[in-house]
Parts: sequence; C-alpha cells; structure tokens
Amino acid sequence: MPDRPASEATSYRISQLARMFRLSRSTLLYYDRIGLLRPSGRTRANYRIYSHADRQRLEQICRYRRTGMALETIQRILAAPRQKTVKALELRLEALNREIHDLRAQQQTIVNLLKDRSLLAGTRVLDKQRWVAVLRAAGLDDAAMGQWHVAFERMSPEAHQDFLESLGIDAAEIAEIRSWSAGNKG
Repeated sequence: MPDRPASEATSYRISQLARMFRLSRSTLLYYDRIGLLRPSGRTRANYRIYSHADRQRLEQICRYRRTGMALETIQRILAAPRQKTVKALELRLEALNREIHDLRAQQQTIVNLLKDRSLLAGTRVLDKQRWVAVLRAAGLDDAAMGQWHVAFERMSPEAHQDFLESLGIDAAEIAEIRSWSAGNKG
C-alpha cells in the first residue's frame, strides 16, 4: 500500500509516484515502455505527468504483483472484464497450491534423508508425530482428535488434504483419514 499524501494531488511526477509505491523510477519507465502504465500527460518540458486514475492503476498493478503474477498477465487482467480477472486469480491460486505441494514434498524428502528425527527438534518442520503431541498437550484425546478431523474435512476439504500432506503423511493414510472424516460428518 502506498504512502498517502495528506492532500490528494491531481497529478504526480514520476519520482513522486515511484516514491509513493516504493518503486524505482526505472520501473515506471519500463511500465510505460511496455504499455502497462502510460502517463496521462506531459509537461511543456516533456516530463511525464500521472493522474489520479494512473495512480489507482499503479496500485492495482502493485497488488497483482504481490500475487506473483507476471506483468503480461497483469496487463491482460487490467484490460479484461471482471470475470476474466477472477479466473486469472483462481489460476494463480491453483499454481501457488501446486508450488506449495511441491515444496512440501521437497521438505519431506529432506526430512526422510535426515532420518534422525532428533535433528528436526529445532526446525520449523511439523510432522505427524509432533502434531499429535501438540494436540495431546492441548488436552485432546483420540475422540476429540477425530472430531477435529471431521470438522476440518467438513469446513475445508482441500485445506484438510493440504494440511495432512504437509505433515508428511502418505497418500494411503490421508485417504483413510479423509474417508473416515467424511463418513462421520454429522
């Protein structure tokens, strides 16, 4: 989010706009060159002048950049109707979920290569064994843990799948847990 000036200006010089969004001047020049953000006007000395609408467009560009989208995708989104924007965001979310899945698999491979689980005690890795220990320390017995799975499966089945995968649980056991959880909804 850019720093907002006390009084809303109607036009901005390139350096002002760059500062507001913590971008370099060369980034805005590049955006102009590729047609992503063209200034609304020029001064008599041929300096770029950006309008309030240009500022709002740059805010959108920055928001989409934070999702990791490519500039070409952002350009298409900004030119597209709303439903295409939603579809592009859904596709990006799916891509991020695949990337997260792949990173979890890499993480689990490293854990398996280490073999000695005591080496993991100081890491941010949470495996099935440590998660069960956390739940037990919080006072959950087997029945309460079962209800936890049932609620998770009912409220967000895909997230439940992702979470179980993140614990390094194999596919067969995940299928068993999810099947049991789905069968005990009620």
